[in-house]
Amino acid sequence: MALIFTLLVVGAALLFLETLLPGFVAGIMGFVCLMAAVILGYQDFDVQTGHMILAVVILGLLVGTWCWFTFFPGSRVAKQFISQGTVGELDVARPELLNGTGVTLSPLRPSGMATIHGQRVDVITQGEFIERGVTVKVVEVEGSRIVVRAA
Repeated sequence: MALIFTLLVVGAALLFLETLLPGFVAGIMGFVCLMAAVILGYQDFDVQTGHMILAVVILGLLVGTWCWFTFFPGSRVAKQFISQGTVGELDVARPELLNGTGVTLSPLRPSGMATIHGQRVDVITQGEFIERGVTVKVVEVEGSRIVVRAA
């Protein structure tokens, strides 16, 4: 019985360590320890005791998984593994360019380059073609998309 109890404790500890040690080695070893405890429970004792050990393992796995999903993401340890940066935020919006005027640096067919407020920016027209050197006005700014038309 001591061997079964030891295998259960070691298996649970190895499964917990899997959250800190990458590579699945600790998790696989922990799962093997838990399965060995269940198999030994069926071999050394009667079927009812084997079922009880199996139920304890399944219940422990369910409770442990629930606790891990509930408490681990907010823990101090998890902060080292979870990125705190914002994904997808490029901060490219340029609302200060709205209603600004500038000069095209390349032909806009319908996209190209223009200088607006002294800044070189990628722009797009509303569909028309605009030649190089033409004065343009910004009519819409949506994220990184700057829409211009001939002034």
